[in-house]
Amino acid sequence: MRSNQFIYFICLFFLSFCLAFAGCSKTESPKASDGAKRFELKGKVVSADKAEHKVTIAHEEIPGYMEAMTMPFTLLEDWVYSELKPGALIQATLVVDQNRSWLENPTVTTVDPNLVGKEVETSVEPKVGDAVPDFSLTNQDGKKISLKKYAGRTVLLTFIYTRCPMPDQCPLMSTNFTFINQELAANAALKDKVSLLSVSVDPGYDKPKVLREYGLKYINSTKPDAFARWDFATGSNDEVKKVGQFFGLNYWPEKDQVIHNLRTVMISADGKVAKTYRGNEWKPDQMLKDLEAQAATK
Repeated sequence: MRSNQFIYFICLFFLSFCLAFAGCSKTESPKASDGAKRFELKGKVVSADKAEHKVTIAHEEIPGYMEAMTMPFTLLEDWVYSELKPGALIQATLVVDQNRSWLENPTVTTVDPNLVGKEVETSVEPKVGDAVPDFSLTNQDGKKISLKKYAGRTVLLTFIYTRCPMPDQCPLMSTNFTFINQELAANAALKDKVSLLSVSVDPGYDKPKVLREYGLKYINSTKPDAFARWDFATGSNDEVKKVGQFFGLNYWPEKDQVIHNLRTVMISADGKVAKTYRGNEWKPDQMLKDLEAQAATK
C-alpha cells in the first residue's frame, strides 16, 4: 500500500512539474468568442519582438478583409520567436474578435536569402523630460497647427490612420481617446488643461476632409466646437515622419501609406515628454489618473 502511495505521489509531482513547465514555456492565446472571425494570413516577417509579443509581417491580401500591407500582429506563442527572422515566410490564422485580434497556429517555413540581415528603420525613443521639438501639421479643418498651439496645456498624442482594419490598433487608440475626451468634458479641473492630438500616418489618403469625417465619428458631436479639445492632423511625409521618429515610431512604406507600430505620448504643458504608452495595452482610466498626477505637479 505504501509503495503504491509513493508511486502515486511521485506521478502526481511529475505531472504537476510538467504542467508548470508547459505553462511557463508558452503563453496561451486568448479564448475566442463564438462570433470571432478567422482568416488565413501569409507573408514575410519584417521584425519580431518577443517581449511585446508582436511580429510585423508584410502579408499578402486577405480576401474579404484586408489588402496586402505591412503591419504588426499580436502573436503569443513564445516558441516561434526563435524562428521569426527577417525574411522568414510565415503562415498563420488571424483571429478577429470584437476589439481584439491575434495570430494562432503559426508555421514558419523558410527564409528568403535576399532579405536576411535587412534592417528595418527604427527610431530612438525619447526619455521623460526631453523637450519635444516643434512640428508643423495640418488639422481636420485644413489649418496649420504646431506644438506651440498647445502651449500651457498637456497634450495626449497618438498615431492612427483612418483605413486601419485591425480593431485593437488604430480603432482602439481612437476609442480610448473618445473615452478620455468625454471624461475630460466632465472634469472641471482638467477640461481646459488637456488637448488630444491624433496624427495620421497615411497622408496620401487622410486629407483634412477624411480626417474630419473620421473624427466626427469618434467625437460623436456636430456642435461647432466639436474639435475644440481634439485635433486630427496629418502633413507631408516628411512632416509626419519628423513627429513619428522623435517618439520612437517604426515605419514601413507600403504603397501610399506609412505603416506603423503604436505609440501614445503625454506631453507636459511646458512641451516635454511626460510619459510614453507603448502598444495597445494601456487603459484610458489609468491615463486619466496620470493626467491628474501631472496636473498636481504644477
